[in-house]
Amino acid sequence: MRMTLGYAVIALLLPLCIIIWVLANQEFKSITSINEALAATVEDKQAFPKETSFLLDKDGNRFSKASYELRFHAESEEIPDFLRDIIVLSEDRNFYDHIGFDAGAIIRAVVKNLVFTHIQQGGSTITQQLARNLYLSQEKTYSRKITELVYAYEIEQSMTKEEILDSYLNNIYFNNGVYGIRSASLYYFKREPSELSNAEIAFLSAIPNNPGKYDPIDHFEETKKRQERLLDLMTEEKKLTETEAEQVKAEKIVLDVFQDKDDHPDYAAYVEFELKDLIALQEGYMEKLLESESEEEKEKLQHSLTKRTQEILTSGVIIHTALDPALQVKNTEALKSRLPYEGINGASVMIRNSTREIVSIVGGKDYQKYNFNRAFQAYRQPGSAIKPLLVFAPYIEHFSPELSQPIDARDFCINDYCPKNYGGLQYGEVSLSKSFVLSLNTPAVRLLEHTGIEDAFKTLTPFSFDRVVKEDYTAAAAVGGFTYGMSPFELTDAYTSFIDGSYKRSHAIQKVTASDGSLLYEWPDDSMSIWSPGTTDKMRQLLSAAATSGTGIPANVNKPYSGIKTGTTNQFFDFWTIGLTNEFTAGVWVGHDLPKSMESIEQDRPSQLIWRDMMK
Repeated sequence: MRMTLGYAVIALLLPLCIIIWVLANQEFKSITSINEALAATVEDKQAFPKETSFLLDKDGNRFSKASYELRFHAESEEIPDFLRDIIVLSEDRNFYDHIGFDAGAIIRAVVKNLVFTHIQQGGSTITQQLARNLYLSQEKTYSRKITELVYAYEIEQSMTKEEILDSYLNNIYFNNGVYGIRSASLYYFKREPSELSNAEIAFLSAIPNNPGKYDPIDHFEETKKRQERLLDLMTEEKKLTETEAEQVKAEKIVLDVFQDKDDHPDYAAYVEFELKDLIALQEGYMEKLLESESEEEKEKLQHSLTKRTQEILTSGVIIHTALDPALQVKNTEALKSRLPYEGINGASVMIRNSTREIVSIVGGKDYQKYNFNRAFQAYRQPGSAIKPLLVFAPYIEHFSPELSQPIDARDFCINDYCPKNYGGLQYGEVSLSKSFVLSLNTPAVRLLEHTGIEDAFKTLTPFSFDRVVKEDYTAAAAVGGFTYGMSPFELTDAYTSFIDGSYKRSHAIQKVTASDGSLLYEWPDDSMSIWSPGTTDKMRQLLSAAATSGTGIPANVNKPYSGIKTGTTNQFFDFWTIGLTNEFTAGVWVGHDLPKSMESIEQDRPSQLIWRDMMK
């Protein structure tokens, strides 16, 4: 009988071993240099801790955290021994004896999973869970489990058991975006781990086994029941007496949940985007990208830059920004209240003239963090809003004309391109000033041709319009005919050159510091002269005239200076209003995410009214 049973077991396990060997062979081929993959983390113990980074407004008040995750690192001496005991007993009883994985547990799990079509039981040790959390995805496949075993073994060779357990306790998930025991302690009780009672520690220890099921906020009773089961386990293992366990169970658990501050998501999303550019500049990625000759090389550099940015965002840095919360709230409401139309959205950007800092960014109506942010991610045709930058300022810079100079405004054609004035209206000769104020198209195309398309486009180079391409170098660009267009941020940022003729890219980030206050990153002061004083003065006159007697009238505000340019694209797909006062430069875009005519609301002048509400 025993021999028969033995043969049966062999017959069962032999095919299983063959399958595992095949899967292992396939998976090992896909693992590129495990030692390389681990070198940056396992051998460098300082890479393990992850901490939440925070964003501060102009007054130094925290308004958001980077990403949805809440992470605060706990040092070894800050982790209670009671927590270590209860976690080891509940998650991995053989933790101090195995080499990263428990062969017996794996065999039991594999045999059980044969009954199912997908993995049900994992048999994972604490070290395996750590490997999965740090290096791998959460998918449940046999090949992924094999990779997990290899990583777990390497971790065990490089770290002590105490270091592994501490790292695990700093990385396990406690639901609600909370990672690590210190984060959980602060989030659910507003106290440090060392300040918690054993009852509270056991309560928190109940969560990681199934964070959704044992969410203390939504499923308090379920969490309490598991806490009591864990205390029974501590009694069975002689870590507590029955009397002590009953006393701990009897203690009332009172949550004091941390109300996480995560305001102004539009602005926060842009800050994280800008941080990537700042790191690229400071750490040499930008220079390498410019020098790279192949798309493959650029792709690798971009991947490395993205990874580096994530490292910084999860290292507990403090990002100091120029956000003005009052203006952000005001401008958000201005956009929302002026766009009651179904399917029509918008975006706005406001920049402080004196510092060239971004004080507010509105990414859309009812914007949610990490959604599509139209302020810097939407690239649209600029319409006539491009005329000051591409047509009038370059023409004035080259030829120094008087604003009264006559310009031919009659219809004409260049090759097969025949521009028309708005509404098909016919004009003869008009002054340079009138052609700007009325936003006439035929004079604009003539001026661009007279300046020279190549020379005119050179003036756009300092502004770093990301998606202006060689194919845009045509006469149609004078009235906004671009292949991809530009974002509301890019266009508004370029208009800051009309403050005083100089330009430096506007930024949201003032500086980035480590948690100890030491400076990590800040933007260099790289201001450059774009327009001569004479050109700047004439452009400010033209913009002011458009605000008081032209297309910008609905947007005009009662300020010592107000200069505005509007833009409407073909078929009324886009409405723009860009301009400046002595204090701020601001831009507004309105449109459908998928271009669609807005002719029915053209007379409502939504972009002008939003701009006025922002600036008054």
